[in-house]
Amino acid sequence: MKFFITGATGFVGTYLCRNLLEAGHEVTGVGTWPEHRLISHDQFHYISADTTQPGSWQDALTDVDAVVNLAGKTIFNRWTTRYKIAMYDSRILTTRNLVDALPDGRDVVLCSTSAVGYYGDQGDAVLSEDAPAGDDFLARLGEHWEKEALAAEAKGARVVLARFGIVLGRGGGALGKMVPAFRMMVGGPLGDGMQWFPWIHMDDIIAAVKFLVTTDATRGPFNFCAPNPVRNLELAKALGDVLQRPAVMPAPAFMIRLVIGEFGNTLLASQRAVPAKLLDSGFEFAFPELHDALVDLV
Repeated sequence: MKFFITGATGFVGTYLCRNLLEAGHEVTGVGTWPEHRLISHDQFHYISADTTQPGSWQDALTDVDAVVNLAGKTIFNRWTTRYKIAMYDSRILTTRNLVDALPDGRDVVLCSTSAVGYYGDQGDAVLSEDAPAGDDFLARLGEHWEKEALAAEAKGARVVLARFGIVLGRGGGALGKMVPAFRMMVGGPLGDGMQWFPWIHMDDIIAAVKFLVTTDATRGPFNFCAPNPVRNLELAKALGDVLQRPAVMPAPAFMIRLVIGEFGNTLLASQRAVPAKLLDSGFEFAFPELHDALVDLV
């Protein structure tokens, strides 16, 4: 298959490109780096471009079989007004430009990223894909993002919306920020730790993308998170156990909000998301339990 991947230089994008290439697929990746410093392969074509702007990068979409849209400014930053605009534009404008460039009537699948932040802070409610959207910034961003992707259906594309939980993988992401703190004996829960933490192992992210791209009957939103979410307190304890470090240094909620502002509310929000549609479609998780995922990764 011919894949086109935006956000190809990102944490998930790099893993996905490598996996697809190892499986024998042809991959065109787009990112903001001048060149992809981590991948060199005969079947890999890299385009350096600002995907929020129309341009020649769109020409590569004319004959692809699958598009995986991973582009977007990281949420792990202080949310100034200017940065929130950049977060929004990097997702909305990129997706709009992708859809505009898709040829009419071609049999193509668009797997476009979203996030469980779509649901907002929902406490202990179990969230399957039919749960309503929240009303905070990330929830509204998720709604708009998905709406832009679904516009591809008018061109005959099959659209899958991948609502990512917190991705656990080697060399970056959430663990890249958490593990050093635990190793220095200052790890612990965020706030009271009672918020639900929808997580997923990187291997299952990659497998789920490939599963949905190749399963013709699948479309619409899918929660990309393990079937057994845990509370933040449980995550801290499990990570401490695996690293053989204490997990007794909580970060008070008021301090989180003081230091990182509005983004702190996201870290304290609770989403008990479950992958109902993935399971109903027959997908099998390699890492359904957090302890096994952490042992594998750290």
